[in-house]
Amino acid sequence: MAKKSADTSAQKSATTPAPKNRHKYIFVVGGVMSGVGKGIATSSMGTLLQAKGFVVNLAKVDPYLNVDAGTMNPTEHGEVFVLNSGLETDQDMGNYERFLNRDLSVTDYMTSGMVYKTVIERERNLGYKGKCIEAIPHIRDEIVERFERAAEVNKSEISIIEIGGTVGDYQNIMFIEAARVLKIQHPEDVIFVMVSYLPIPSTLGEMKSRPTQNAVHQLAGYGVYTDIIIARSHVPVDQKRKEKIAVACNIAADHVISAPDIDSVYDVPLNFEKDKLGDILMKTLKLVPRKNKASSEGLREWKAFAESVRNGKSEDGTHAPMKKVNIAIVGKYFNTGDFVLTDAYVSVLEAIKYSAYSLGVKPVIHTVNARDYENEKGSNKKIDFSALDQYDGIIVPGGFGETGIEGKLAVIRYAREKKIPYFGLCYGMQLMTIEYARNVLGLVGATTAEIDPKAPHLIIDIMPDQKAKLAMGHYGGSMRLGSYPAKLKAGTVAAEAYGKMTIEERHRHRYEVNPAYIEQLEQGGKGLVFSGTSPDGSLMEITELPSSVHPFFLGTQFHPEFLARPLRPHPLFTAFIKASKKRLG
Repeated sequence: MAKKSADTSAQKSATTPAPKNRHKYIFVVGGVMSGVGKGIATSSMGTLLQAKGFVVNLAKVDPYLNVDAGTMNPTEHGEVFVLNSGLETDQDMGNYERFLNRDLSVTDYMTSGMVYKTVIERERNLGYKGKCIEAIPHIRDEIVERFERAAEVNKSEISIIEIGGTVGDYQNIMFIEAARVLKIQHPEDVIFVMVSYLPIPSTLGEMKSRPTQNAVHQLAGYGVYTDIIIARSHVPVDQKRKEKIAVACNIAADHVISAPDIDSVYDVPLNFEKDKLGDILMKTLKLVPRKNKASSEGLREWKAFAESVRNGKSEDGTHAPMKKVNIAIVGKYFNTGDFVLTDAYVSVLEAIKYSAYSLGVKPVIHTVNARDYENEKGSNKKIDFSALDQYDGIIVPGGFGETGIEGKLAVIRYAREKKIPYFGLCYGMQLMTIEYARNVLGLVGATTAEIDPKAPHLIIDIMPDQKAKLAMGHYGGSMRLGSYPAKLKAGTVAAEAYGKMTIEERHRHRYEVNPAYIEQLEQGGKGLVFSGTSPDGSLMEITELPSSVHPFFLGTQFHPEFLARPLRPHPLFTAFIKASKKRLG
């Protein structure tokens, strides 16, 4: 997979003999409308192909001009998912890691901004030796090279590449063109899967396939022909409609895969198997399934997990109704117009589920707006905190800025005083430290430099290296990002949960517990316990109260939710749910 020269034409490349062990590519595109589940469909195909014995890498293409997802508003774009490398990505990368049960690399994600930035910087450095740089071939060939590099880095046999957006979008045309070129180069090794929506207008009561037909025809207008259609709809697609779509779109009827709405996304791979999607992918790619112990066990474990989510199992392994544990997520990124958006915290929500089901309880997750627990300036309205008593556990997830901070602090105080299990993530850890400083140590005005850099007690301060970056206006991709090690303190809640003394977790922050207040916060061993620190002891990674003082009052500067997997729940979430389960009892 050597780098192509910038002026290589698609026709010339098509004459190059294919290598003996040919890499396979599956491109996933969207039809009719966005948000119908391309990411879950891509993840599910990866799960199925792994179960066939192949090494798979999943890649996401985001057509926007942002270089990464780090500067985007969570209420508009959803969660920013961070890889081990520190790259801030789209939330679909989290789905990919969770379904494949492994970490992904920096090569598995790209945006238009990344591609254009690379080409422009290369041109500025005379990398093209003075040639006129154009979208075709230079941008297109950079995209093709990135597709190939991802396969090489992952040492995979099959790449499944999700192209963001919908057919017809101007923004993703260049990526579709790059996929078309790969198809010309390797006609037997590249296929296209369209995830399209079949609406059922309420006034008609009939499933309509024409929008999907039009999407397939429009894709064909780009020189790309659909091999498989995943038909998303409210209800299963019947055989008659499959045949109608097949004739109109020039594919076999069994290549129209029914994908109805379901309660659990973890059933999607299993639903796909009902239509034999795994076998169809194998046949279309001219591959023969392999049988090995690891792949068969992986799918068996997945089926068991999906069944526990769907039907539930009690603690003794029977199908008796699960006990329900009520968990509150107290955040500020919920409201978007008249709707409640949970995408901003999707990894947190999934991490709760994995640990809950592993402990034999059904999680009932409640979204709580932090602003409901704070007074507007000048208001003396009395807030009723007793509504929080209904929850068996409370989580304050990550976030930025001042909005909702006083409401979060008030909820944290209530959880501490009323002994409700509390789990703080990133900002949630910083706020629990501030709350303790204010209400236990009596440090009036204790806060974070992010809100008031001139406050009398900056319990949370900006990291020294971050001050210089912000002074120069370096915001994008400049936080403390990615995987870092930490050491744990023996005899603590954190050490017991992990069962080891050294960990690695993913970070995304600019602020830290101010070292000047650590001794005061610890109160000579009678206050907060900083149970996890950076290896040199300079950064506080985990804060907690001893289990003798509180059933579970713990916060992490890192984001443990990024490493939680369906088949590998995160130990801290499991410890939190265990404490919540005890409160339920």
